Amino acid sequence: HVQLVESGGGLVRAGGSLKLSCKVSDHPYSTTCMGWFRQTAGKEREAVAALYAGNAGTYYAESVKGRLTISQDNAEAPMYLQMISLKPEDTAVYYCAAGTTCLRLDRVYEYNSWGQGTQVTVS
Repeated sequence: HVQLVESGGGLVRAGGSLKLSCKVSDHPYSTTCMGWFRQTAGKEREAVAALYAGNAGTYYAESVKGRLTISQDNAEAPMYLQMISLKPEDTAVYYCAAGTTCLRLDRVYEYNSWGQGTQVTVS
């Protein structure tokens, strides 16, 4: 499985912007899908945005459509999450994930590789 490392989180004011990065290494050729998930204390981890390798398809949570954009130039390149017009409810730990079998982009169980997470706080 691939190794993933997130970066780019931090403190930002409401309405501001952040760009998260996910470094991909080891076996990117075996990856079928990649995505960004977020989680807050006491809540289930939820999908934010995800894509199939080669941009064959994408998923965006309804709450982030038009504000967050997922991108990756190729399977070996870093994956990004461009975040604009941030809201306090976007505050969470954001995780980068990769899967080798992906029937559903928005399901946690489809992903078998996870990064350590990066904190995003919007005030």
